[in-house]
Amino acid sequence: MASDSARFQAFRDDEASINKKLPKELLLRIFSFLDVVSLCRCAQVSKAWNVLALDGSNWQRIDLFAFQKDVEGPVIENISRRCGGFLRKLSLRGCQSVGDGSMKTLALLCQNIEDLNVNDCKKISDTICTALSRHCHKLQRLNLDGCPLITDKSLKALSDGCVNLTTINISWCSNITENGVEALARGCPKLTCFIAKGCEQITSRGVICLARYCSNLEVMNLMGCGTIRDEAVQALAERCPKLHYLCLSSCSALTDASLLALAQYSTMLSTLEVAGCAQFTDAGFLALARSCRYLEKMDLDGCVLITDATLIHLAMGCPRIEYLTLSHCELITDEGIRHLSMSPCAAENLTILELDNCPLVTDASLEYLTSCHNLQRIELYDCQLITRAGIKRLRNYLPMIKVHAYFAPVTPPPMGSTARSRYCRCCAIL
Repeated sequence: MASDSARFQAFRDDEASINKKLPKELLLRIFSFLDVVSLCRCAQVSKAWNVLALDGSNWQRIDLFAFQKDVEGPVIENISRRCGGFLRKLSLRGCQSVGDGSMKTLALLCQNIEDLNVNDCKKISDTICTALSRHCHKLQRLNLDGCPLITDKSLKALSDGCVNLTTINISWCSNITENGVEALARGCPKLTCFIAKGCEQITSRGVICLARYCSNLEVMNLMGCGTIRDEAVQALAERCPKLHYLCLSSCSALTDASLLALAQYSTMLSTLEVAGCAQFTDAGFLALARSCRYLEKMDLDGCVLITDATLIHLAMGCPRIEYLTLSHCELITDEGIRHLSMSPCAAENLTILELDNCPLVTDASLEYLTSCHNLQRIELYDCQLITRAGIKRLRNYLPMIKVHAYFAPVTPPPMGSTARSRYCRCCAIL
């Protein structure tokens, strides 16, 4: 039997038939479809393949997430030199050893980059955005999620040199304030996507500036920006007619005035996430359901004031709903679920329904949901009136459905006064 070295001799030989029969341009084209790992493996086959695999034209889109723990500055600098002007998209998500020095080299050598992801690269600072502003004027998408050293200085730099920016994620950059957001809005009017989860220093003024200068906004995520008020949502609704994704979860100061503004102006909404907005009522969702017929995903977790009336309105007005979260909506009853189950969305589109901690929901709701033939997952944690028998009946009708439920163990009967309990309730749960 031939040895492994003999078996693969053809592939190690620079004069292998594939290299003779196919022109270099075609081989490069084939290599361009390979990921980073495959290119590195091909580079070890032969000298000819090494040259082909490491050709900068094959490294236009790079994702180093699989190597995140091993990626350090010299790796980024080598990639920058190899790729040069070819590099268009680079993801360094989770590469926490990468610092400012190597990123400055990247910006200087890869000036055609359009999409850069440095999510969770905790060592980088405002220096990177200053370098991008100076050298990378084609930058369109930038992810700074989880970079705690980033401040308003970065956004001001981007507004000066990256006017083509369309998407930015500054989530959990806790040092960014409304001043940085205002500068970004003034300098980057092409923004269509703004994500700022957990940026507690961004106030209504910053959001209003975005609405004023970036009228093409389509995606806005302000989860956890707790100081946002109704006037900010009203400005977004009035000035950004293309808005279709809006997350206001944990913006607890908002009232029905926000929902009324969205109902009046944001008729293209497809996703609305308002978990934890405890001041919203049936009146706001009634207006929304009458106008926003394209809604597909709604997260109403913790909207504690809504009742079955909201479900009745959504059932009548929103036939496209696929994903609906009603967890911790403690006033929802079987009657609301009954109306939902008879709606056009239930018959055709509803795939995920979350009902965690809805104490008034019983097995009757599960009976109604048997008509939802596309339902794929239902959440029933801590629904105390739901039984195993009810879930079993639901599965008889929808055998492929995933049911997530929790049933607390039965409390052990009290022991006699002279005997010590063998275990506590905590141990029983564990």
